[in-house]
Amino acid sequence: MNAGVQLAARYQEWQGQPFDGSCCPVRDVLDHIGDKWTVLILIVLADGAARFSHICRAVPDISKRMLTQTLRELERGGLITRHVFPTKPPSVEYRLSALGESLLGPIVGLVAWAETHHDEIRAARAHFDAALAENGSDGR
Repeated sequence: MNAGVQLAARYQEWQGQPFDGSCCPVRDVLDHIGDKWTVLILIVLADGAARFSHICRAVPDISKRMLTQTLRELERGGLITRHVFPTKPPSVEYRLSALGESLLGPIVGLVAWAETHHDEIRAARAHFDAALAENGSDGR
C-alpha cells in the first residue's frame, strides 16, 4: 500500500471518531516538533550532549529566550534530558533521550526530502509571488 493510500485510510479512520483535537496524536506531536527551532536543536543534539552556549552558536539566529523555551518544551515532551553538574557556576548539558533518538530516523528523511526539493519549492514560491503581484490579489 503506498503512502497516500495509507494516509487517506488513517484520515478516514480518524473522521469516524468523535472529534477531540486534544487527543489527536498528529496535532499534539506536530505542535511540538513542527516549530521553527525544534528540528534544528534535535539535529545539534544528534551529535551528542551539548551545553546551552554550543546550541546557541550552532543555531545562530535563535534568541536565548526562544532557545530556553524550546529546550524546556523538548524536555517536557521527553525528547531531551537536562543534566546539571555541581560546578561553580553550575554547568548544564542537554542530551537526546531515547525517545528523542527515535525521532532521528524520521528527521533524516525530512532533511533529505527538504534538500532534494528545496530548489523546486523556492521556484514555486517565486512563481506564485510573481503571479500574485501581476494579478494584484491573493486569488481568494
